[in-house]
Amino acid sequence: MNASDRTPADLLRSALAADPARPLVTFYDDATGERVELSVATFANWVAKTANLLQGELSASPGDRLALLLPAHWQTAVWLLACSSVGVTAELGGDPADADYVVAGPDSLDAGLACSGDRIALSLAPLGRRFPAPPAGYADYAVEVPSQGDRFAPFVPVDADAPALLVDGTELTGTQLVERARAEAGALGLAPGARLLSGRSYDTWEGVCAGLYAPLAAGASVVLCRNLDLLAPEALDKRVESERVTATVA
Repeated sequence: MNASDRTPADLLRSALAADPARPLVTFYDDATGERVELSVATFANWVAKTANLLQGELSASPGDRLALLLPAHWQTAVWLLACSSVGVTAELGGDPADADYVVAGPDSLDAGLACSGDRIALSLAPLGRRFPAPPAGYADYAVEVPSQGDRFAPFVPVDADAPALLVDGTELTGTQLVERARAEAGALGLAPGARLLSGRSYDTWEGVCAGLYAPLAAGASVVLCRNLDLLAPEALDKRVESERVTATVA
């Protein structure tokens, strides 16, 4: 990664320039058997489409706040980088009543209705399937995002010293986030090409850093596992081997 990168969106651009074909996020849900692997290029395409939805369709702008009511999931990672691309503060588990926008999964739809702004719902179903019908009060992400552009450019340059992320009561600017992600990557022993398996949730800095930001900052990749506690030890060992995992955090 480039030393001049100051936001998560900068880190993603550098990763895309360095090796777009390499894996970035491999996601497992051990409650459903789902496995999704996204290369840097595929992940960046999802981020661009989501950022265009956020900026173009929802009229979000730097300084707006988005309550992200989603678990550790590859689509959550996409939304985090889309928010960084626009300059919107992503609040993991944030209060919808105080947010300008809310993005909610199936288990958080009722809570998300407290947001007076635009609301986006994600089914979190395998293959990113739509809801049978959009939940009341929400637009369906899987319906809205496919038609968005594959390239993104912010209307206003993103300020790296503005708030970028709020998680577990801690607010970080883009610069602080990148610095902490690099430090955590070093502590985890991550180097370019490393594969980190994380079973942590996204409701703490340690969880979202291991599950996204530290691998991104190191030029590594993450094997992000939801419901990992359902996996038998021998199956976990097999996954570590098959995914060429070099480090594990639970």
